[in-house]
Amino acid sequence: MSTDTMSDRREHIRSISVTALACLAGVGAAFGSLYLTEGAADVDAAATDPLTYLLVFGLIGLQLVLLPAVGIYDDEEFGIKHYLFITLMTFAFWFITWGMILTTGATF
Repeated sequence: MSTDTMSDRREHIRSISVTALACLAGVGAAFGSLYLTEGAADVDAAATDPLTYLLVFGLIGLQLVLLPAVGIYDDEEFGIKHYLFITLMTFAFWFITWGMILTTGATF
């Protein structure tokens, strides 16, 4: 009985860790995008800068390589569902945060 409880607890902590990492990577990518587009002429130029997209997709790719390498997921556990989850969460948090930054006109 105690073995099942510990396994469930480990799964829960792992899920929270992966979710938090994906969300923080998305927010970090938004602030990195702000830094990359600091000298942009206007909001439209900043919003369409290709470096911002490279940054967010680079962070997504880094997570997809890093999580199995660190041992958070075993090779047989890390499937398409996990790839999609990490990609969606990171992109969504980047998109929302980057949109808020662009709308408010925030600067460093």
